Amino acid sequence: MALHPYDLYDVRSLLSEEECAVQDTVARFTDERVLPIIGDAFDEGRFPKELVGEIAELGLLGSTLPEEYGGGGLNSVSYGLICQELERGDSGIRSFVSVQSSLCMYPIFAYGTDEQKKRWLPDMAAGKVIGCFGLTEPHGGSDPANMKTVARKDGGDWVINGAKMWITNGNLADIAIVWAQTDDGIQGFIVEKGTPGFAAQEIKHKMSLRASVTSSLFFDNVRVPDSSRLPNVKGLKGPLGCLTQARYGITWGPIGAAVACLDEALNYSKERILFDRPLAANQAVQLRLADMARRITSAQLLSLQLGRLKDAGKMAPTQVSLAKWNNCRMAIDIARDCRDLLGGAGITTEHAAIRHALNLESVITYEGTETVHQLVVGRELTGINAF
Repeated sequence: MALHPYDLYDVRSLLSEEECAVQDTVARFTDERVLPIIGDAFDEGRFPKELVGEIAELGLLGSTLPEEYGGGGLNSVSYGLICQELERGDSGIRSFVSVQSSLCMYPIFAYGTDEQKKRWLPDMAAGKVIGCFGLTEPHGGSDPANMKTVARKDGGDWVINGAKMWITNGNLADIAIVWAQTDDGIQGFIVEKGTPGFAAQEIKHKMSLRASVTSSLFFDNVRVPDSSRLPNVKGLKGPLGCLTQARYGITWGPIGAAVACLDEALNYSKERILFDRPLAANQAVQLRLADMARRITSAQLLSLQLGRLKDAGKMAPTQVSLAKWNNCRMAIDIARDCRDLLGGAGITTEHAAIRHALNLESVITYEGTETVHQLVVGRELTGINAF
């Protein structure tokens, strides 16, 4: 029996019926609603907001959270498959869902009060309230402890001053989860759009994640009540806990991008006739395609085991770092190689490879650069912090 070209180890057979159903549903959405418009959206530098309602209706926002808060109650593997199929469409679509689910809904659920959960989570799951996550600062990058944004207590309120940068969904967002230094360590705050002194400015001239909104956030004596503070966490473990959730999804997403590129290159190489034979008839081409399939298979197994560990409550941050490093590197290398196999045609967004390659330049950088994740693994191996 012929093997599936994008699933040579039959990883699909390791999924439950529910997990397969989730993957099929999101794959159908990507095929029918994302792929027909995403090339133009990327060209135009436009996030396709018209898809948000459909994404919410499918239950993709906060999909792992309890149903009482509007979530889907799905397991972590199902969430990973959602990320994989969305990123097969475009990294910008997956980023939107990742930020809403893992970086905004998750901290309210994990660190917030019952009142905060009831107020925000159902509307966020329904796509009525969009969130963004304010951690990264212009000078900070990979060193979040070097945080300059501060929140000072003033009576029953907090006054926030500072700036955040490279914030996905920033100009779309109705609320921002903002992390700031306080006299009692780093704490998180829910800041609503329209609060005096709070402004978002979209970052233009991007060559990556063009079908996504990326912004800078500014806080000039922004006053919020203590009821907007996330009370159940202090210190860097708060935002880093959110990033672990999001990074887990990111280990799955690039698999989808790589599959899209391999699919395109494989079909093209069979149809493209050079020197009286298909491009795919050349040994050099088959070697490159085979290597792509090998690397995709390795990434699939890595993320699946990571998901099983997460669902068992046994996942360690170092394991997430290993998968994020491996799978992002896998995907960006495949996207670049597929672009090359397409020849001149590969430089246009009528084909997917160049778009995925450009997007993956951001994915391999955000939420921990490749070097940071390598050093996390190195620290685990040696017991020595080399940051």
